[in-house]
Amino acid sequence: MSDRFLMAVAGLLAALVLGLALFWQPELPERPLPKAALPGGGDFTLQSTNGPVALKDFRGKLVMMFFGYTQCPDVCPTSMAELAEVKRLLGKDGDRLQGLFVTVDPARDTAEMLKAYMTAFDPSFLALVPDAEQLAKVTKDYKIYYKKVEGQTPTSYTMDHSAGSYVYDTKGHLRLFTRYGSGAPALAADIQILLRQGA
Repeated sequence: MSDRFLMAVAGLLAALVLGLALFWQPELPERPLPKAALPGGGDFTLQSTNGPVALKDFRGKLVMMFFGYTQCPDVCPTSMAELAEVKRLLGKDGDRLQGLFVTVDPARDTAEMLKAYMTAFDPSFLALVPDAEQLAKVTKDYKIYYKKVEGQTPTSYTMDHSAGSYVYDTKGHLRLFTRYGSGAPALAADIQILLRQGA
């Protein structure tokens, strides 16, 4: 065989090995989800659309909490739809997931509006309505940024705010901070890990 032929065969073999490396991945072990190095957190008692609730009221369930407002044009509805999809992907374990939505716009987000907003995504999700003092405290505790951006009229303003969700395990420990756009399959996988860990 000529050297040119041997080099061509070697090149084809190298390309084949590279292709297999790109498309084949070994099964990875279940990754741990540590409790450390997470931003903010803490218990609270806030008024919900069903009466006052505290974070500790949901012990035994995984809690996924998001800060937003009903007139948000994109991030908030996308995040709540993603949470609803996470619950669906969990199947029978979906009942062990509690969604919480904390409004950063209590001046416009009435209890009635919030209840309808939650129902549009999942009737089990709860909206929390802090007053101005409570909002300042809970957003400080959770390191949430929010700022009113004036509109053309006094009521047409928007709210800039942090986009991410906090996940508490069944014992009330903060375990995850998920950034906006993580995707429902990835979030559902992380929550299933927490459930398997007996958290």
